[in-house]
Amino acid sequence: MMTRKVLIKYGGNAMINQSLKDKIAQKVKALYDEGVQVILVHGGGPFINKALESAGIDSSFYDGQRHTSREALHYIEKTLKGEVNSSLVGALNRAGLYAIGLSGKDGQCVTATKRWHKGQDADGNPIKVDLGQVGDVKKVDVRLLHLLMDRGYTPVLTCIASDSLGNDFNINADVFAGKIAAALKVDDYIVLTDVDGLFRNYPDPKSIIKELNVKDLPQYYKTVIQGGMIPKMESCSDAIKAGVKRAIILNGTEPDQIKAYILEKEKIGTTITK
Repeated sequence: MMTRKVLIKYGGNAMINQSLKDKIAQKVKALYDEGVQVILVHGGGPFINKALESAGIDSSFYDGQRHTSREALHYIEKTLKGEVNSSLVGALNRAGLYAIGLSGKDGQCVTATKRWHKGQDADGNPIKVDLGQVGDVKKVDVRLLHLLMDRGYTPVLTCIASDSLGNDFNINADVFAGKIAAALKVDDYIVLTDVDGLFRNYPDPKSIIKELNVKDLPQYYKTVIQGGMIPKMESCSDAIKAGVKRAIILNGTEPDQIKAYILEKEKIGTTITK
């Protein structure tokens, strides 16, 4: 009897390293064997960069966000679904699971909306920047995901979705994962990164923040929470506010942390609660 739901946002160096990928798959199988339903959500930044470079497509960025043309999205979707997702499904199946590869387009489980980046011009005036085929999550329909998990399958979702008119969009994987975690109201939302958690003074191990209340997060932005950690923490915040019990930042290069946190209840990483 499956009694606990866990969503794992998967990325970073653990996605590039095949050995780590296989070890994470084994830990997911260990969770499943203990009655935990698991869903994986992933992006694939390093793979996307390589695919666009090979295709001769230049990338322009606005405040760290990539402008995505329709041509670029064609290669991004092929990479995420045909390479990254397929590889993860294969690793999970080798570990003894029954993995199903999906994107937000499948079963219309995620409906996207176009995202406009809000920035400032040279004079400091607010402007809206067209990022092309970059989207946000408008709606999540969890019926397909519940159907699969209740029948013993492990869904593996990548962050491509369509709007109500059928236009396709690439969505930030952290944002995508947080919205799905919220819609499923999972017990634990695990964000795998390349570090052991959130640090007050990185990389001093004594400065790791073990627990945070979601209401205290704003005071850490631009100081402790910077760069790529910003969308991760924002997704954790959104998930907690929507009813997820816990959001956890764990080190994806240490696969044992997944089992240790969920099954052995060790105090590792950074946990965000309400």
